[in-house]
Order: sequence, then structure tokens, then C-alpha cells
Amino acid sequence: MNSLNQTVTYFVFLGLTHNRNLELVLSVIFSILYLLILAGNLLIVLTVAWDQCLHTPMYFLLGNLSFLDICHSSVTAPKMLLDSFFRQKIISFGGCVAQFFFLHICASAEIFLLTIMAYDRCVAICYPLQYATLVNLKICAWLVGALWIGGIIHSLVQTFLTIHLPFCGPNVIDSFFCDIPSIMKLACADTYFTEVLLISNSGVISLLCFLALVSSYAVIFLSLRKQTAEGYHKAFSTCAAHLLVVVLFLGPCIFIYTHPTSSFTTEKMAAVFYTMVTPFLNPVIYTLRNKEVKNSMRKLWCRRKVFFIRKGVGQLALVENHSVKKEKTIQCNG
Repeated sequence: MNSLNQTVTYFVFLGLTHNRNLELVLSVIFSILYLLILAGNLLIVLTVAWDQCLHTPMYFLLGNLSFLDICHSSVTAPKMLLDSFFRQKIISFGGCVAQFFFLHICASAEIFLLTIMAYDRCVAICYPLQYATLVNLKICAWLVGALWIGGIIHSLVQTFLTIHLPFCGPNVIDSFFCDIPSIMKLACADTYFTEVLLISNSGVISLLCFLALVSSYAVIFLSLRKQTAEGYHKAFSTCAAHLLVVVLFLGPCIFIYTHPTSSFTTEKMAAVFYTMVTPFLNPVIYTLRNKEVKNSMRKLWCRRKVFFIRKGVGQLALVENHSVKKEKTIQCNG
């Protein structure tokens, strides 16, 4: 980091809106939404981890998607909700760097994961006999490890290029979190070359993932023509859920990074969508359309009730035993 040119030590967020009453209403809404994100995605993670029937590549990847959604929303939501109680919303320079560093790790890792999920569905539908060989839990574990490494490398490149810019002028960000496009506008230097490098880095990743997604679904749709009506409906239902998640995640991201001259209000809405709304919708899309996950959740809930009933009965028995012993002691002493 160039400390000689670095005079900005903190940034000030303008938040979602300048209307204080509206901001408080939005903070309540987003607090509820964030709690639902944590509860819904954590439930999927626990269900997939608990039920042996869901220990398959598809549900292993789904569990990782839910974990990523928790991480993704947690990078920005807690700070945004905390700031809603203060008129001046401040974040240190280091905190800002940490925020967009982890944000890009989660975002890139999620893109990689969605691509892997498309490959998983492609093999399952088009090559069912080779599925156990081409896709298994060990391979999926390696792929998930690779996507985290890829996300970290991508984020390191983005962060390294950004923090070496001089920030000596304005420090006001018209948003509710730190992201590279909003930070670049505050640099007091020509950022053209840096922007080209940043876009090239993100563009290569996005293009490769896009081509992989298109190729996977092209093969799937060609293969669906040979399926029976029941097989077609089941395969299309699974693919439709995945495609919807891809569109919900990539749509706002593409809009923000390809429309730098759009209004801040529109950018904020898109940012809220992909950091808060999409992590909330992902578990809804997958659980409401998937009978196996819903059945496993019911079994997990029933097991929880049985556990507490047994615990309650056990405590009641202990109380009764204690009362009997106490009565016997009184009788002996009498």
C-alpha cells in the first residue's frame, strides 16, 4: 500500500436512503430478512449433514451453496443493520478493504459453485451410468476446495490492484457497503489502466463460467429430448431451479459492473438484491421444489421433538426419584 499518498483513513457511507424514517423501516425489514437467511440456509446445511440419504454430490453442493449464502450476506448485512442506528456511518480503511475482499471471495466462489452444480446436473441427466465415476463426494470435495482457492486468488488480485491506488480526496461512499466500483471513484489518480486489469480479471472468470454453464445446459436440453415424460419433468424441474438461482445471482452483479453511470438508487437496489434477497430466495427455491429435502427436514424436526420429549421424561423421572428418596430420608429420620 502506498502510505505516502494515503491520507484517507476512513470512509463514510450515505446508506440506503437519506430519509431517516424510511431507513428505520428498512432496517427492521432487512433484520427480519437476515434472520430468515441465517435460519433457512443453516437449516439446509444441518439437514444435509444429518441425513445420510442426502450424502450425495447434488446435496453436498447444495449444502455448500447455503453455507456460501450465509457468508455472502454476513459480509455486508450486519454492518448495514448496525449503521442504521447511527446518523454517521463510518468504516475504517482497513475495514473497507476487508469487506470487499471477503465479498469478492464469496461472490466468485458462488459463481464457481453454480458452474460445478451445472456440471453435476449435466452428468446426472446425460450420463447416468457413469455418474458415480465422474461425480462423487470425493471429487466434489476437491472441487469445492478448488473453488475456495480460486475465489481467494481472484479476490487477492482485485484487492491488490485497488489498495495501491492513492486515496487523498473525498471519502464519502453513496452506498451501504464497500465494493470496488464505488471505491475506484474516490481514487485521486487515473484509474483507467487499473480498471482494465480489474475488468479483465473478472471478465475472464465470468466468461469461462458462462461458457461452462451454457455448454452444460446445451448438452442437457439436447439430452432431454430422449427422456420419458416423467424423466423430462424431473430433470427440467431440477434444472429450472438451478437456472433461476443463476439468473438471480448473476443478473444484479452484471448490471452493477456493466452500468457504472447508472443512478445510485438503481445500483443500491441491485446490490440489496444480490447480497440480501438472493441468499434468502435460494433455500426457498430448492426446498419448496425438492421432496427429499422437505422429507429430511420433517424427519429432523420429528427427531428434535422426540429428543426433547425424552429429555423431559428423563428430567421428570429424576424429580420423582429425588422426591421418593427425600420421603424415605424423612421417614428414617422420624
